Amino acid sequence: MARLRLGVALLLPSPVAEEVEGMRRALGDHSLGRVPPHLTLVPPVNVAEADLPKALAVLRAAAARTPRELRVALGAPTSFLPANPVLYLPVEAGVDAVSALRQRVWEEPLTRVLTWAFVPHVTLADQAPRSRIEAATAALCGYRAEVVFERVHLLVERRAGRAGPKWIPLADAAFGPPAVVARGGPLAVELVRSLLVDPEGVALLDRESAGEAGAVGAGGAVGPVGAAAFLPAGGVLRGPLVVTARREGKVVGVAAAWLGFDGVHTTVYVARAERRQGIGRHLDAALGAAMAEAGWLPGMETETARLSGPPGSAGTAAAPGA
Repeated sequence: MARLRLGVALLLPSPVAEEVEGMRRALGDHSLGRVPPHLTLVPPVNVAEADLPKALAVLRAAAARTPRELRVALGAPTSFLPANPVLYLPVEAGVDAVSALRQRVWEEPLTRVLTWAFVPHVTLADQAPRSRIEAATAALCGYRAEVVFERVHLLVERRAGRAGPKWIPLADAAFGPPAVVARGGPLAVELVRSLLVDPEGVALLDRESAGEAGAVGAGGAVGPVGAAAFLPAGGVLRGPLVVTARREGKVVGVAAAWLGFDGVHTTVYVARAERRQGIGRHLDAALGAAMAEAGWLPGMETETARLSGPPGSAGTAAAPGA
């Protein structure tokens, strides 16, 4: 049975992420470039590929029960010596909130036997020489940083030849309860915000385009299909912002927006079997709200694609009643 090596973490935002990267580089951290600056909630755990939907559900449920902003204060570097030669930034404020979130994500299949008790921290160097740890704690004794986390990430380990394993974000979920439309009825839809199209959204986009070579887009050109074409490969200044629509846990639509050099672009896709039910309109509205919160001004040049053909065929006409 195929297995994935997963982890759950709070990824540090700018500018603290860059500050931590600088310290890691100066300290010779061997994981630099292979693991983004982060605060671990669930250390690496092997999960059956078939259990990935359960792991994603745990991530979303935990995020939904977390306040929209999780504020943390990081203190000056310290270490786990003499037990463990790890240099780290301790969490000095927000420990209870981080621990509560960690408890919420500590559900099957995201559990494992632990070697050490959970201590919220940001690692600067693993297996560092004692002399380096002592020098760093003295030189950086005045360091303090405040961080606001707005989401939690699921990371996956990927191997890339001689470069060795690398941890990359696989999915994320914004903190706070999701929006629910048509609440209480059989057609209720849950709208979840993220920065990534998660694996279940990717599966929908790829599944809907399976067996189709392309789609006729603007100007009669044949457009690409599948999740790989749903978001741009480059030229993104800000974003993307993603909203995923789920009904009874099943993905029924995905919307995304990104700010490019030529303005704001948005893309909405609703599963063929779920159209003519207003899901596209709800995705549009939720995406617009996310853009407004991100400060993307209405006056920015905008290009919108409502996809009725295979996913990725930007420029096709909107599905009626999507």
